[in-house]
Amino acid sequence: MTATRRRAAAGDGTGEGPKTGSEPATAGPGTTGDGPRSGDGRDGGDALGSGAPAGPGGQAAPADPVEPVRNDTVAAVVRQWQTVRPDLDTGPMEIIGRVNRCAALLQQAEDAPLRRAGLSRAEFDLLGALRRTGHELTPGELARETFSSGAAVTKRLKQLTERGLVDRRVDTRDRRVAHLRLTDAGRDLVDGIMPEQLVYESAVLSALDDDRQGELADLLGELLSRLEGRMRALRV
Repeated sequence: MTATRRRAAAGDGTGEGPKTGSEPATAGPGTTGDGPRSGDGRDGGDALGSGAPAGPGGQAAPADPVEPVRNDTVAAVVRQWQTVRPDLDTGPMEIIGRVNRCAALLQQAEDAPLRRAGLSRAEFDLLGALRRTGHELTPGELARETFSSGAAVTKRLKQLTERGLVDRRVDTRDRRVAHLRLTDAGRDLVDGIMPEQLVYESAVLSALDDDRQGELADLLGELLSRLEGRMRALRV
């Protein structure tokens, strides 16, 4: 959304809100089908008296759609930037800021079952990767699966191994390589937490009906696939 569109949606500064369209034109007394008369001060213009051009059949041309007023925290940030720097196009902030804010709120709430299990989110991501792939993974593979650094993965694996949740096997051909898998206790822990996580996520998304959830999933999927393909080029 450009700065020009935002100003248009906000009104013209006269105290009047944005125009949302007019009622359809109807035939007045004395109309004979020969078109509106001009020059007598009564029938000239568009038959609506609003100055909007008439469309086919005497209907008023549709007005430009007015963007909804948003009252979330990111909207407040955007309005502040528009006040101090009205020359900036804050459109990207309205998307990326909301994605980041939603992610932060979801993670804060979802961490509750993890805290009860004595796990951090990063540790649970490692356990979840081992569970969903269904086979042993090396530390490097786990780093790629969880978008983490190798050093961070090594530290977390040490803690999970000490807790008896992950089993470590040294490669028979190269002892520098380790293969990791879940223990029975680790598998039971993941299987016990996942249903609770999904119930929570369903409750959060229930604010949107199934169709809207599908639309959102499609849009986010398209954005993610493009970012995954271009992120290296976007980095400075």
